[in-house]
Amino acid sequence: MRILFMGTPEFAAVSLKHLIVNNFEICGVVTQPDRPKGRGMALQASPVKLLAIQNGLPVWQPQRVAETDFLKVFEELKPDLAVVVAFGQKIPPQILYGPRYGCINVHASLLPKYRGADPIRAVLLNGETTTGITTMYLNEGWDTGDIIFQEETAIAAAENYAGLYCRLAELGGQVLIRTLKAIEAGNAPRIPQDDRFATIAPKIKPEEYCIDWGEPAAKIHNLVRALAPQPGAETFFRCERFKILETKISDSDDEAGNSDGCGPGGILKVVKNQGLLVATGDRPILITK
Repeated sequence: MRILFMGTPEFAAVSLKHLIVNNFEICGVVTQPDRPKGRGMALQASPVKLLAIQNGLPVWQPQRVAETDFLKVFEELKPDLAVVVAFGQKIPPQILYGPRYGCINVHASLLPKYRGADPIRAVLLNGETTTGITTMYLNEGWDTGDIIFQEETAIAAAENYAGLYCRLAELGGQVLIRTLKAIEAGNAPRIPQDDRFATIAPKIKPEEYCIDWGEPAAKIHNLVRALAPQPGAETFFRCERFKILETKISDSDDEAGNSDGCGPGGILKVVKNQGLLVATGDRPILITK
């Protein structure tokens, strides 16, 4: 199969690497335009672009893949299959349905749960104990296409966004290869999603980064995990902003702050070689980083 790969961040680059290592024929790579980043706001290429260039693959960076100029390129490439992984743009019908085998996607949740832009953070925010990877045929909906394969993985109680992101990226690459082999063999399943069980995973807004210490300790712990290490959950102490990167829920059954006359957000004590014990809406939480 002639494969057109479409992706942008490191999560997508891992899938592209799996395609390269497994010697699939990649007729082209499409990624987002270079963006200004860092303090100097210099233009930086996406991880997918860097990997493609390293491996001598042709790269296109249209502002919109639906624009006429790129659709002409797409027609000239004549891919048998389009593979989309964390690309960041809406895919037009010409690409969804034009290739012989259609257009498939690697999504970082067990669909139909957590459709949307930020499923990895969403499962951590909600305290889920399992998540996984779904490969599916893309259609014109938002993560609503027929499922091909799913692979489940457990989430550790202390696992944060960075760790889960890396694990799911690797798992996504593995499931993608399994999916492509099934498509080539003509035995890839098509399992319609049950919309009754659908949930949404929108991007977290900056105003949601700030910790509300009146919330239960488990909810605060999950917020910290979902935002670590970047952008980091925020709090203020003596008029200065701090990033809370790691926490642990206290084993104490005492209600936070009651015995110390300390309300939510108050420091109960310094635990030697461990961190700060802070009052929350129910039980204490230990800030370890």
